[in-house]
Amino acid sequence: MPTTPRSVAEKRAAFRALHASGCFVLPNPWDAGSARYLESAGFKALATTSSGFAWSHAHADNHVSRDAVLAHLRDIVAATNLPVNADFESGFGADAAGVAESVGLAVDTGIAGLSIEDSTGNDGAPLLPLHVAVERMKAARSAIDARGGDTLLIGRAENFVAGVPDLADAIARLKAYADAGADCLYAPGLHTREQIEAVVAAVAPKPVNVLVGSVSAFTVPELAAMGVRRVSVGGALARAAWGGFIRAVETLKEGRFDGFIDAAPGHALNDLFGKAQ
Repeated sequence: MPTTPRSVAEKRAAFRALHASGCFVLPNPWDAGSARYLESAGFKALATTSSGFAWSHAHADNHVSRDAVLAHLRDIVAATNLPVNADFESGFGADAAGVAESVGLAVDTGIAGLSIEDSTGNDGAPLLPLHVAVERMKAARSAIDARGGDTLLIGRAENFVAGVPDLADAIARLKAYADAGADCLYAPGLHTREQIEAVVAAVAPKPVNVLVGSVSAFTVPELAAMGVRRVSVGGALARAAWGGFIRAVETLKEGRFDGFIDAAPGHALNDLFGKAQ
């Protein structure tokens, strides 16, 4: 772990360099402690998870206020010397102007990257009309550029997680977001080699993020060979932690304590978090 704090500009430059070539894993902490642990494990950058953060505050995903998310971003940025990519949901704005305002506030927290989704949360119309989504992406780009332009913008096509698994539409959306100023493209929910390779080819040379939120048939080297530039895990680490907690609770309800068998040693955590940063 670096002992010399890096400036925001240095973190952003390092994050941009990671996207220039190769493939890296971008794990998703949900609080300052998990962020610090991931840094100690040797990862090169982190990304927040809207779901993991929401669950830690007893909320469902996408049901946390903008102010709470901004405070969370400040906490994660302060906790680590690594670049942090923000899961900024759909931009916290009713229109393009609102997105621009919210994105500006997010950039001011010191993040190195920020993603904007095109989902609505409305089962009847789960995706924003493309022209509306593009205007919101342009607004996010303008807000970033007004603050120096060194924060990466990630455009997300939510087709495969919003119940509209149309690859052609997802690709059309990603290409439009690239044209609107997105630096990196992301369609969470892709799961076959053919889907991933089609997206990578369609938006090349811009980098592509792939979500692996469960056990996968692919390894990181295999994803890299498909042309994927970065791999995130969304709420999977938070769900893994919740899974361990729930299993331990179930045994405790039964009057047993064997659910603690895999618990992390307290002294190891104290040693980690007691180190000078």
